[in-house]
Amino acid sequence: MPESDDDDRPAGKRICHTCVKEAFISNVIKSAGKTSGCDYCGVTAPSVTIEELADRIEQAFDEHYTRTPSQPDSWQERMMADRESRYVWEREGARAADAIQDAAGIEEAPAADVLEILQVRHGDFDAAAMGEECEFDDDAHYEEIGPDNQAWHEEWNDFEHSIKTNARFFSPTAVEHLAAVFGGIDKLRTHDKRPLVVEAGPGTALEHLYRARVFQNDDKLQEALCRPDLHLGSPPRNAARAGRMNAQGISVFYGATNESVAVAEVRPPVGSKVAVAKFAITRKLRLLDLTALEDAHDTGSIFDPSLKHRLERVGFLRTLGGRMASPVMPDDEAVEYLPTQAVADFLATMNEPRLDGIIFPSAQTKDGRNVVLLHRAARVEPLTLPEGTKIEASTGYGTDEGWEVDYSVHETVPAVKPSVLTDPHDGFPGIVARHLATPPRHDDDVREPALRVDATSVMVHQVARVEVNTTPFSVHRHRSAERKPKF
Repeated sequence: MPESDDDDRPAGKRICHTCVKEAFISNVIKSAGKTSGCDYCGVTAPSVTIEELADRIEQAFDEHYTRTPSQPDSWQERMMADRESRYVWEREGARAADAIQDAAGIEEAPAADVLEILQVRHGDFDAAAMGEECEFDDDAHYEEIGPDNQAWHEEWNDFEHSIKTNARFFSPTAVEHLAAVFGGIDKLRTHDKRPLVVEAGPGTALEHLYRARVFQNDDKLQEALCRPDLHLGSPPRNAARAGRMNAQGISVFYGATNESVAVAEVRPPVGSKVAVAKFAITRKLRLLDLTALEDAHDTGSIFDPSLKHRLERVGFLRTLGGRMASPVMPDDEAVEYLPTQAVADFLATMNEPRLDGIIFPSAQTKDGRNVVLLHRAARVEPLTLPEGTKIEASTGYGTDEGWEVDYSVHETVPAVKPSVLTDPHDGFPGIVARHLATPPRHDDDVREPALRVDATSVMVHQVARVEVNTTPFSVHRHRSAERKPKF
């Protein structure tokens, strides 16, 4: 460690903003520094003491750098001792003075003064006497480290445990944690500048969704073919079963970005029929894209005090999409879906910004994408039908050679056009349709519709077989003689 008298110590020297090339620190010095002569370039400009600069560098190194090992580990020693190996051990990182110089964008002279200040602060006479290296010794090496998001994972685990076993409703701790995770998430981007919150709807890359439903008898299938808006859209609240992103009784719209994914997601049994319809998204919606989280990115200056927190958060977000979309066994759904249900409710009602839905990877198809539109964006616009319209659906007809499958829907409108059209919220009482129950009234539903079914897009898939992809593992069986105890 350099020896110096108090009068020779560099702590009182001043450095101006032009001598610091790192943009964040330079701007701080320029805006908050005291105008005086710079001891390194001689210019009169906003400046701070070299000790103040050392304070910032010390904090940045504490949060974003690590001192690398000064000796090879046991594996490296074995590699070095191997006569056939060409391995040569070199200490990782850069010398302390060089690391300081590069990090702050300063010249050699101020970097040396900063190093001297830090050596005085961290010097340990007894350790040095025993040959141990101290922080910021001349030979110490440093390298940047990635964020440690372990604390975020622990807090998320605590949130999941609390939701499942403790305070399911009105949990201030859960709200605070979710706000920290998702607040302002629309400002984040991936490495290639894709947003984590995307727009869907007219004029966007995601203008429509597909939704499927399984049928095991033709009566209910014909009802759905007659009124796909009611039977293939989001269910009414009294029929809304709990799912990954919704609690029992909360109606949401689960869809997919293409037809094949929609069919796979309903996991139809052999012999069943699956009706699929295309739904146009009729207004602009904001969706959290879980598939983009794994590439979430944030950046900034290591001298920005907020950077460490932001990088740790992003590191956690990269793993969160997989956690929220991981497959759940049917027997475990009631409990395992509770955290994601809470997240969906929070995003729709309390988060800033409020979100309309979530894009998440399909658990049934590789590279498939599912979309859930949360309650306020899950309403389907009723079909426009004149009063008195009769609707009949058919699944086929008989011929001399047997039954011919032919799905069709026929609408019969009154001969005289009525002067008043049916109120779209009035349940269409004038409709008579084969196998079509009178739809429930929704007079109290004030949600703005966000979806419109394309009645001409409806397809029926007859499930002939289901393919299952597996990873086989052999079971090893062993037999051994029991050992007699020794007495």
